[in-house]
Amino acid sequence: MTEKEKMLAGHPYDCGDSELQARWHKAKALIKAYNNTDSTDTERLKDILYQLLGGRGKNLWITAPFFCDYGENIFIGENTEINHNCIFLDCNTITIGKNCLIAPLVQFYAAFHPVKADERISNAAGDSGQMMFCTTQSAPITVGDNVWIGGGSILMPGVTIGNNVTIGAGSVVTKDIPDNMLAFGNPCRVIREI
Repeated sequence: MTEKEKMLAGHPYDCGDSELQARWHKAKALIKAYNNTDSTDTERLKDILYQLLGGRGKNLWITAPFFCDYGENIFIGENTEINHNCIFLDCNTITIGKNCLIAPLVQFYAAFHPVKADERISNAAGDSGQMMFCTTQSAPITVGDNVWIGGGSILMPGVTIGNNVTIGAGSVVTKDIPDNMLAFGNPCRVIREI
């Protein structure tokens, strides 16, 4: 099993793997190009997103600046808008449905590390002088159709947000949210059906 396969399967994986590092660096170059492209140059922006993302629907709009790890693990449906300064740690799949509104500063964290320091800290690089990476695992994040996620919200690894959901600003989503709900808070909890 490759390190990428381990990553996408949710097993501990080596972030320093050459295949993962090559894609990470390619994504950083594409993100730099995207963030530095004039917002009126829509054809260039579409072309960069085509190269960066795993899949995208029609009428996707991402306001720069935008940040992600690999890009290829992000799938976004049609008529979705992602506002500026959103962060996608796409060490696993991040899927967003159609007709969604993602407010500024929303963060998608598909990666996580062991809580215990002795399990988290890696000595794999030893004295080689290379960057040492912490033990990392991942879990997918799924957002349904017609969802509005308020500004500054954080979605944790493994959560699913159902269809027609509104997440209030500043929420930390640690558990699944069913369809047709208003939810907010830290931790995010269902307030009422909508």
